[in-house]
Amino acid sequence: MNIEAILVNISIWALPVLLAIVLHEYAHGWVANKLGDDTAQWMGRLTLNPIKHIDLIGTILIPLALLMMSAGFVFGYAKPVPINIKKLRNPKRDMIWVALAGPFTNLALALASTFLLWIVFQMPDAMRWFAEPLAMMCQASIFINIVLFVINLIPIPPLDGGRVAVGLLPNHLAYQLDRIEPYGFFILIGLLVFGVFQAVLGPIIFGLGKALVTLAL
Repeated sequence: MNIEAILVNISIWALPVLLAIVLHEYAHGWVANKLGDDTAQWMGRLTLNPIKHIDLIGTILIPLALLMMSAGFVFGYAKPVPINIKKLRNPKRDMIWVALAGPFTNLALALASTFLLWIVFQMPDAMRWFAEPLAMMCQASIFINIVLFVINLIPIPPLDGGRVAVGLLPNHLAYQLDRIEPYGFFILIGLLVFGVFQAVLGPIIFGLGKALVTLAL
């Protein structure tokens, strides 16, 4: 991929990626705050200021590398919003809602991007100079948010799906699953390297993304 193509990709994907991962983390902190844990607010992380959430590797380097490699998908993450489960009014139950807030915010963003894409498709030809790049950004937003929605629901700690599973399982099973968290990242890398993600989640992600884009037509 030449430099011009890379810069075009960055201009299309940068804002959708940033919004997707920042709002994902903000949602965790907002729901936790509503359920009794003010840790994120106290630490200045209950904010939409992207600078407070940007992680050098997860927010910048990983998405950039995927764009440069033409990987076919973009993934990223922000600094996790601090959650003190002991401050939640009902720790085990409330943590489920805190965990679900992130991926379902991404689903909401994907749906909102679909609606905006539909509006763009209604624009007259005279506005094509504006509509075409906006349409590409909407499609990028749909796919990055579907990626974050699907991947974060995998029931492996420290992903949100893992925290949901810990909250739903009986205590003895929840304890065993929770012990996986220090190794969860390496498990995910292994699944990616051996193509499990691509084979299992790829069709789901691209199927949902394509369905939403088609819905906007």
